[in-house]
Amino acid sequence: MRRHSITPRLSWQKKVERAGLTYHSANGAAYWDESVYWEFTPQEIDHIEQATAELQKMCLSAAGFVLEGNRPGDLRVPPAAAALIRQTWLAGPPSLYGRMDLAFNRKDLKLLEYNAETPTSLVEAAVARWCWLEDRFPDADQFNFIHEALIARWGELAGYLREPVYFACEPFEEDWMTISYLPDTAQQAGFSTSAIAVQGTGWHQGRQQFVDEMDRPMGSIFKLYPWESLITDRFGARVVESANSVRWIEPAWKMLWSNKALPAILWEMYPGHELRLPAYPDGPRHLSAWVRKPLLGREGANVTVNLGGKVAEETDGRYRDDTFVFQEYFDLAAEEGKRVVLGSWLVDGEPCGMGIREPDSYVTSNTSRFVPHLFR
Repeated sequence: MRRHSITPRLSWQKKVERAGLTYHSANGAAYWDESVYWEFTPQEIDHIEQATAELQKMCLSAAGFVLEGNRPGDLRVPPAAAALIRQTWLAGPPSLYGRMDLAFNRKDLKLLEYNAETPTSLVEAAVARWCWLEDRFPDADQFNFIHEALIARWGELAGYLREPVYFACEPFEEDWMTISYLPDTAQQAGFSTSAIAVQGTGWHQGRQQFVDEMDRPMGSIFKLYPWESLITDRFGARVVESANSVRWIEPAWKMLWSNKALPAILWEMYPGHELRLPAYPDGPRHLSAWVRKPLLGREGANVTVNLGGKVAEETDGRYRDDTFVFQEYFDLAAEEGKRVVLGSWLVDGEPCGMGIREPDSYVTSNTSRFVPHLFR
């Protein structure tokens, strides 16, 4: 695992835009950063892939552990959603994708969290960096078959989803970028699709069903919108009532994985496991260096990093009144003080690629640089 500097391609902005990556700059700086890249060995890639698969198995066990112990409340699941989670877990409606965030310092690999429901940075991971590789290093390889895995997964859902498949998100550029790309993969699998803002989704009282802005029924909805928000919005009760008439992607049982309590559950189940960091729901306990995260937080908001009794970083956000989990601090600096977070992607629970983020501070946010990688 080595970091290399390199001259960016001429007119790289136009090139990544052609690949679908319109969110390539943020706050006047490059979010997509191809002035550097990381080189891995095939053995390191195998290790990351195998570790991701092992962590996925542990997460499956953790979901059963939470439900059997009647502990959805430990994850701050809204009461209205608890029965829906149990119902969907037992029924087994399919899921599409997820992203595990991993720390790796050449020697140790640790799970930081699991973005199992609404992960972004998909276009840059699946498409933009593959185009970069073909331009710059056509003889090298990359851990990346995300695009092919998505198309194959949509094909497997042909008998389950109703058409058209709706893709809904909030009006943020990186979200729209994601649901501009995902319908393309669904269309390549044979589906008709339609994109819509979450706010454009309505409820038809007479027909007792969700409808789009033209009052057309919505039978299958991919939502880049968290379940905890969906279930507490104005149509939250309708979501529960109509659970059997709408094919939701991701399904409600993903709430068991998509919050920061999962690391604490996993540590309780697998104390001392080499892929895990100590994490606790009630305080830092014996930890001398720790990170405090809101259970329902996203994009690095309201995170506190405490090193040796001193606050090293504290981010702002809208989750200040949330419940928190405390996780042991792990140094993300893999080389020359450059912090690295690996985003290991799964489609249908199977590892299929990774992306790399380089946060300038201790906390990774939605503006932390995305850099390409290769192996050979």
